[in-house]
Amino acid sequence: MVDYRSNNNVVYSCRYHAIWCPKYRRPVLVDPIGGRLKEIVAGVCKETGAELVEMEVMPDHVHLLVGCDPQFGIHRLVKAIKGRSSRLLRGEFPQLKSRLPSLWTNSYFVCTVGGAPLDVIKRYIENQKSV
Repeated sequence: MVDYRSNNNVVYSCRYHAIWCPKYRRPVLVDPIGGRLKEIVAGVCKETGAELVEMEVMPDHVHLLVGCDPQFGIHRLVKAIKGRSSRLLRGEFPQLKSRLPSLWTNSYFVCTVGGAPLDVIKRYIENQKSV
């Protein structure tokens, strides 16, 4: 059964798989940085009303499965997550400033997951560390 959400103007079910990586794909997203990143992402999703379905932080990239209001836009959500996490993580972990001119690359991957069953995508993200 499809889980529909709504705002004042739109009833929707938009879920996205987003992936992005640190500048130069450096493996810097290890604990405690990875744990703090998860907290920041969850906070941004809560503030924007996005539904955080699944997230996995690998040392050199991030997988995110998220439901997002189409009027807000996935591009604005990713921009908000990357912007806030870069500012906070670089402030809390000075080693990130010395190794990277900026935390994230400008680019990211995003696709809709309407065609594949959600549990298949969720399992794929959950099993990233065992691949």
